[in-house]
Amino acid sequence: MPNVVENAVSQLRTDSRSASRFTGRRVHFIGIGGCGMSGLARMLLDAGAIVSGSEPKPNAQTFELTRLGAAISRDQLGQLLSRETDLVVRTAAIPDNNPEFLAAKSYGLKSIKYAELLGQIMQERFGIAIAGTHGKSTTTAMLAWALMQCGADPSFVIGGTVPQLGGGSHSGSSRFFVAEACEFDRSFHKLHPTVAIITNIEEDHLDCYKDIDQIVESFRQFAQLVPSDGLIISNQSDERVRQALAGISAPIEFCSIGESDLLSGNGGQCPPYEPTTTPSRVGTAHLSNWHTRITGITKGCYNGEVFHHGKLVCELHLSVAGRHNLFNATMALAACHACGVDLNRAAEAIGRFCGVDRRMTEMGQVNGATIVDDYGHHPTEIRATLKAVREKYQPNRLWCIFQPHQHSRTRFLLEDFAASFALADETIVPDIYFVRDSESERQSVSSADLVARIAANGRNARHLPEFSEIIRHVRQNARPGDLILTLGAGNVWEIGRDLAAG
Repeated sequence: MPNVVENAVSQLRTDSRSASRFTGRRVHFIGIGGCGMSGLARMLLDAGAIVSGSEPKPNAQTFELTRLGAAISRDQLGQLLSRETDLVVRTAAIPDNNPEFLAAKSYGLKSIKYAELLGQIMQERFGIAIAGTHGKSTTTAMLAWALMQCGADPSFVIGGTVPQLGGGSHSGSSRFFVAEACEFDRSFHKLHPTVAIITNIEEDHLDCYKDIDQIVESFRQFAQLVPSDGLIISNQSDERVRQALAGISAPIEFCSIGESDLLSGNGGQCPPYEPTTTPSRVGTAHLSNWHTRITGITKGCYNGEVFHHGKLVCELHLSVAGRHNLFNATMALAACHACGVDLNRAAEAIGRFCGVDRRMTEMGQVNGATIVDDYGHHPTEIRATLKAVREKYQPNRLWCIFQPHQHSRTRFLLEDFAASFALADETIVPDIYFVRDSESERQSVSSADLVARIAANGRNARHLPEFSEIIRHVRQNARPGDLILTLGAGNVWEIGRDLAAG
């Protein structure tokens, strides 16, 4: 896409700290210590804003912001607010009855949530937003890492800690802004991307979406945010992604991976999609596509040859395990091309990427068994992670300690969850991590229900409600050559930490 690439190349020579709507404005962050909030606060400081905030749990990010001139209090009582404050920003976790938010309201101050500020900052830059049910954090991190290593120095906000990047956010000197775009609560509708990535679309967050049709429509609205001179990079094999993109005016490039170097015998071109609604550019998007042919696997890490328009352009040799990560890498590489960086340099950098924290992260050992922790909390993620760790570690026995996240997600996807542990030799399930659900939802399903369904599928499973019970059971039964995988979006990682501590 010459328009978006030419536009991107110009960003490499442009300082991001040029004129900004936030220059000289007083902006206060309620909960400034979080990864995303602290990252945006740093960007506003660099843009010449006067930044203040509150954080009950000070951390390295708040200390750095203070060093750079931000005023930060530990109490959320509003002592740093005044009628001269131009804008108050709060995270989605800050309730309406928060004392500091109430103080802001009493002053009559304008207030917005994190997602809206993210969109306003992106609007001033060359925004690359990564959306999808799975793979957002890793793809965002791969792209940010590659751009950094290619000298582009992007700003970025990632929904996880990335050790190689020094955390989960950064205020860069170029106009590139790479951000994870979350569909929960439709927050990604606030963004202003020039380039958008859609990794996949599945049922999730059914506490705020009625069904899969609403989710597809939400992604469709996200895609509509991309301008006609921008670019959408999408999953060629995902029917729901293709459905969401029907009728979209922005240029679209499809990505895929496989054992063949050609797609459907069609000369390396994506087959056209015939939507049931008005024909769209999805139907002609096969003229621009990316495909990675799998060439091998080394200790669970995939290698591949990357084709663009059917032409071999570079190779990928990953340092992170899992076939799914080769697909994430392909999408990140396509976005690097849209940003005007050299493909071979970008591919080499992605090959050195070591992962996001809590994505197949080694925690230590217990009784000679290796402990690995992962954030996966959806059936598709469970399957992909179990397959990846089996390929990487080839354990004698694979233990999966899975903590369900939310009662509503567990209830809606119960049968799919139950079928997702086929590659585990033993699955242990503590009580469900309770967040956002109503009390009636809490009473509707339990971990015991999930264990019964797993057992009905012929797999070994047990419900041990407390972490202490699980730790005791593993210490008594783990053997050398086993793999202990802790899995879930809650605090299940604490089990791996405590097991490794001895």
